[in-house]
Amino acid sequence: MGLLRGVILMSRRRFFAPPGAFNNDKVMLQGDEARHLREVLRLRVGDEVNVFDGTGKEFRCTIAGMKRDETSLENCVEVAAFKPESPLSLTLGVALLKGEKFDLVVQKATELGATAITPVTTRHADIHLRDASDAAKRVTRWRRIALEAAKQSGRAVVPEIEMPVTFESFIKSDSELCLMFSERGGTDLGTNVGFKSVCALVGSEGGWSDGEIESARNADWKIVTLGGRIMRAETAAIAVCVLLQNALGDIR
Repeated sequence: MGLLRGVILMSRRRFFAPPGAFNNDKVMLQGDEARHLREVLRLRVGDEVNVFDGTGKEFRCTIAGMKRDETSLENCVEVAAFKPESPLSLTLGVALLKGEKFDLVVQKATELGATAITPVTTRHADIHLRDASDAAKRVTRWRRIALEAAKQSGRAVVPEIEMPVTFESFIKSDSELCLMFSERGGTDLGTNVGFKSVCALVGSEGGWSDGEIESARNADWKIVTLGGRIMRAETAAIAVCVLLQNALGDIR
């Protein structure tokens, strides 16, 4: 019981600071991170916290000073990440989805160890972005969700959330293994043993057009079908992460 309480306590005391915020053995928390430390957790000068930089590094630091929107930390020493990263480099491409469905995919894919998540504009995508401002606003939200999910799950890496790209651009991936998940025209996943870099593409509720499937096949993508049942796009994206982490990553 004591060990469990210690793990929960330390997981609550994890904060994020970008690599540029570190200066030798010091780092400054700002904005929401600083306010959460002071106002929610009510930590004090002298308390120890962990800070991760989103690229895989984690540090144990001591609180040196606090202001309204800033907290200075010192004596930062690099420590092992709270949870290890999967050996699989997984880029997940997902067709744009309506409402909070894409939010859910970002959150769960982060928890399941995705390395990068890319919104993809497709022929039958559930939504179409109005303009660059609309895209930027959505990506900002998704990046925040990924950060919170990384913090909650103990990861020291925050998946990269790309700006939306076209289907044609996404299938130019140079990953070792490229898999397009489709409700039709595909084979089963198979074993694919030995791959450490995978790019997976999941479609919208409207599915893929014949032209998109043919384009992916011509670009040497493997077309894969997830069993006999038709899943919602957000369910399929989460299932794909689980299956690939089980086959090639660290979920057993």
